Amino acid sequence: MRIVLLGAPGSGKGTQSKFLVERYNIPQISTGDLLRAQVTQGTPLGLEAKQAMDNGQLVSDAIVLGMIRDRLGEADAQNGFILDGFPRNIPQAEALDVMLAEIGKPLQAAMLLDVPFDDLMRRLTGRRTAVQSGMIYNIYTNPPKQEGICDVSGEALVQRADDNEDTVAKRLHTFETQTAPLIEFYDQAGKLHRINGQRGMDVIFNDFCAILDPLKA
Repeated sequence: MRIVLLGAPGSGKGTQSKFLVERYNIPQISTGDLLRAQVTQGTPLGLEAKQAMDNGQLVSDAIVLGMIRDRLGEADAQNGFILDGFPRNIPQAEALDVMLAEIGKPLQAAMLLDVPFDDLMRRLTGRRTAVQSGMIYNIYTNPPKQEGICDVSGEALVQRADDNEDTVAKRLHTFETQTAPLIEFYDQAGKLHRINGQRGMDVIFNDFCAILDPLKA
């Protein structure tokens, strides 16, 4: 099973990724994680990436694709993979298709966890965190019993600096701008599947499974 997972910040993509990894026993491959690991390990690609970053440049698509290609050669990825965070644009999607064709592992599906803009805003701007207990609440969808106080530790809840309305709106607009062409790209390729992300986690996951179970290697 070889898929790309698409979803805006706050869509619940991280939660569904964990479920998918457990069910299908395949790795979730985050390009950010790959980049950090290869830089830390000092691999040839990692050294190239570090040089680019040290010079204030973006890491090239060729380097990222090389890292993905290496990662897909590892034992845990032989039955499939979940790509998260790549591709981000059409040229990357086209280059990814070429690379996957070369190694005989073409993409089977692009899964879009679809949540309307206003719902995403509520999820992200309403998020409140208890630093000591690690509990996360939402003032709209999952409020604490006492306003502003953690149910578990009794500490005051805080809002992350990047969860304010202006910052969240910019992040979501950036995602929409980047992702809209990708959605069309995979739709035209007959690989796009939209999942309604406004329901319960289990219901959403059941929809994923109904689409992905037939794709298992």
